[in-house]
Amino acid sequence: MLKWRKNLYDTFMDSNLTQLWNTCLGVIESQLTKATFNTWFRNTGISKEEDGVIYIGVPNEFVREWLVTKYQKLILKTIVENLSHIRAIEFVISSLPTPTVSEKNLFSTASQTSALPLQNVFINRDDNLNPRYTFDRFVVGPFNELAYAAAQAIVKRPQHAFNPLFIYGASGMGKTHLIQAIGNEIKKDSPEKRVLYTTLEKFMNEYVISVQNNRQQIFQDKYRKFDILIIDDIQFIAGKEGTQNALFHIFNTLYEQNKHIILSSDKHPNHIIGLEDRLKTRFNAGMTLDIQEPDLESRLAIIKEKTYQTPYPIDAEVITYIASAVTGSIRELEGVLNMIAMHSEMKQKAIGLTDVKLLIKNSVKPKRTISIDSVVKTVSEYYNLDERVIYEKTRRKEIVRARQIIMFVLREDFNESYPSIGAKLGGKDHTTVIHSYEKIKSELSNDPHLMKELEDIRILFK
Repeated sequence: MLKWRKNLYDTFMDSNLTQLWNTCLGVIESQLTKATFNTWFRNTGISKEEDGVIYIGVPNEFVREWLVTKYQKLILKTIVENLSHIRAIEFVISSLPTPTVSEKNLFSTASQTSALPLQNVFINRDDNLNPRYTFDRFVVGPFNELAYAAAQAIVKRPQHAFNPLFIYGASGMGKTHLIQAIGNEIKKDSPEKRVLYTTLEKFMNEYVISVQNNRQQIFQDKYRKFDILIIDDIQFIAGKEGTQNALFHIFNTLYEQNKHIILSSDKHPNHIIGLEDRLKTRFNAGMTLDIQEPDLESRLAIIKEKTYQTPYPIDAEVITYIASAVTGSIRELEGVLNMIAMHSEMKQKAIGLTDVKLLIKNSVKPKRTISIDSVVKTVSEYYNLDERVIYEKTRRKEIVRARQIIMFVLREDFNESYPSIGAKLGGKDHTTVIHSYEKIKSELSNDPHLMKELEDIRILFK
C-alpha cells in the first residue's frame, strides 16, 4: 500500500513539474526573441525537485554553460514566482523524454526542417518568392532585431506601417531572406494580395527591353498593379537615369495608393553615389534600418539553427570555434557549415575540431588586434598631424582624409565594427563610418598615390 501511494505521489509530482516548466517556458519565451528561445530552451525540462532545489535537465554541456551564464537569474525568478519555496536551481545533463504535443507547440517547427542538405525549392513565377525565406527560419539577434520588428509590423499592422521600408547592410547579412519573408507571410495571411519580389538587375533589364520594343507603358502598368513591391539590391540603380525615372513614377503611383514598397541595398540611400535626390528623399520617407554583422551570441544561434537535426550533429566545441572564428557574414557561416556537412557526409561521421580547423582555415580571417588609439596615433604621425584633432569636429580637408583612412584601416585590417569605430572616433554615426570606408575603398582602384600611402601605413603596424 505504501509503495502504491509513493508511486502515485511521484506521478503527481512529475505531472506538476512538467506543468510548472511549461508555464515558466511561456513566460521566458515572451522575454526573448524566438530564435534565442528555440536555440537554448529546446529539449530542456525539470528533472526533479529536492529540498527546495529545482534540477533542470539540459541536452549537453554547451547548453548547460550558456544557461548558467546568461539565463540562470531569469529562470530562477520565473520559477520562484510560480513556486515560492524554491531557493535555487541546478542544471544537469540528462536525456529527456520526447516532448508532449503541448511542449512541442512552444517551439518553432522551423528548426526541425532547416537541416543543411538541400531540398527541392520551387519559386513561384507569379511573385518570384523563395518559399524557404520565412520568418520562422530567420534568426533574430541584436544585429537585426529592429529590421525584423519593422518587417513584422508591415505584416501585422499594414495600415499603420511606414512606407517604404528600406533595409541596408553589407552583403550576406540576411537582407534578402528578411524582405522575402515579408512577401511570403503576406501571401500566407492574405492570398488575395498581389506581391512581387524582384532584383534591381531584373527590373532594369525589363525596362531596357520595354524601351527597345516601345512598350514602356506595358512595363509601367505591370509594376503598378502590385499591392507589395519588393526590390532587392537597389544600389545598382546608381547612374541609370532611365531606370531611375521609371522607378520614380512607379514608386509615386504605388505610394499614393497606399501600397507597400520594400527595398534593400548594401548601403544607406544617402550614400548611393549617382542616385537622384528625388529618389533619395522618397527612399528616406518611411523607415530606413540597417542590419549589422552578427555578434557572437547571434552567430551561435545561427549555427545551431542551421545544424539542428543534421545527419551528423556538430559537436558543441566545434560550434563554439566556428562562431568565434568566422566573424563575417551569415553567408560565410552558411558556406562553412555546408563544407563541414559535405565532409561529414563523405566520411559518414561527424568530424572533430582538428579536422574542422584544417578544413576552414582559408575561410577564417586572421585576427589582428590593436587599439583604436594606436591606429589614430600611427596614421596621425604619418600625415604629421596632432592625433587630438582626429577626434575634433572639423572639416579641414587633411584631417577628414586622415580620419577616413583610419576608419578604413580599422574596418579592413582589424575587422572593427562600424558602430565601434564611430563611437570611439568622437561619437560618429556608423553610417558616416560606412561612407568613409566605401569612399576609400572605391578610390584605391584609381589612385596609385593613395594605394602607396596605405601600403606605407600598413608596414608601420607589422
